[in-house]
Amino acid sequence: MSDNKKYQGNKGSNGFASSREERPGFASKRIKTSEKGAKVTRGFAGNKEEKSGAMPRRNRTGDHGVKESREFTGNKEDKNKVINRKTRQNEENVVANNKGNRMKSEISSKSANTGGESEPKTIREDLIEGRNAVIEALKSDRTVEYILIAKGDMVGSISVVLALAKEKGIVTKEVDRRKLDEMSQTSSHQGVIAVVTPYKYFEINDIFKYAEEKGEKPFIIILDEIEDPHNFGSIIRTAEVCGAHGIIIPKRKNVGATPTVYKTSAGAIEHVKIAKVTNINVAIEEIKKRGVWVYGADMDGEDYIFNTDLTGAVALVIGSEGRGIAKLTKEKCDVLVKIPMVGKITSLNASVSAGIIMYEIMKQKIR
Repeated sequence: MSDNKKYQGNKGSNGFASSREERPGFASKRIKTSEKGAKVTRGFAGNKEEKSGAMPRRNRTGDHGVKESREFTGNKEDKNKVINRKTRQNEENVVANNKGNRMKSEISSKSANTGGESEPKTIREDLIEGRNAVIEALKSDRTVEYILIAKGDMVGSISVVLALAKEKGIVTKEVDRRKLDEMSQTSSHQGVIAVVTPYKYFEINDIFKYAEEKGEKPFIIILDEIEDPHNFGSIIRTAEVCGAHGIIIPKRKNVGATPTVYKTSAGAIEHVKIAKVTNINVAIEEIKKRGVWVYGADMDGEDYIFNTDLTGAVALVIGSEGRGIAKLTKEKCDVLVKIPMVGKITSLNASVSAGIIMYEIMKQKIR
């Protein structure tokens, strides 16, 4: 037997086809095998027909791949839903936190020390804080509902408060100091707060009557949109000391009789008549008809205050902290006066300017 025959015999014994007719059976066997292990072999065909027969397996594999991609896409969508849900939750948490922070800020604004720069958001005009302010309120005709005093704080001028309250039959209550801290709007109540009826504003005619009762020519202060309560309180205090008969303020864009104003004025507000008007310019025209000369404090004034005749019936206009006197109000003034300044700073605080000119007016009146 030749080597070729041996080789062919060995092939036959090993299960290999010795002829073309046996090959299809082999091919089908391989196809069955590929169907069982399709993911690994993906099928193998020994001829074109078998290759074409393997294609459906590839399609099935492709279908499986599509399922996998759908599952992956589904996972992405699920992740996006989770992310969106978390985002909505975060937004809701932010809104809730903002509400909480606003509530906290409203509460803390009553007790935190603001350094005297701003008023709390909720302003009460029925409180008087500080020992001197409460004493002056008790000395005046102001209606005091009751007085709260911090426990254990019964020394110094508090005894004066207690004596005046007892004399007028006003109820006094000892409370924890934290209670006063919560109520306080000035952060400096000095251990005493009086609850009063809100300040009763006067009319312009009341100011003229008061000057007439004193036998004096009217001396009036007109404030054009003073928004700082400390400036307003200081102006009230100086006006009372210098003998002004009243102050006129606009109803809008001007601070009112707040606890900070009471405290800054050291109770002087109880002795000064304050009139609120709708229009400052109309009020100026009214008092001019009654023989009052109106002077406006302006850095570009016509002359210095000490060269100006400020005797007689006088009204002094003080502008706001930022822009000064409004243009139309300037035009309503009879004379614009200025304060001499030689330093590098070209302006003064509104209450300081008012104080300097009020003292010049008082000096000329008592000469």
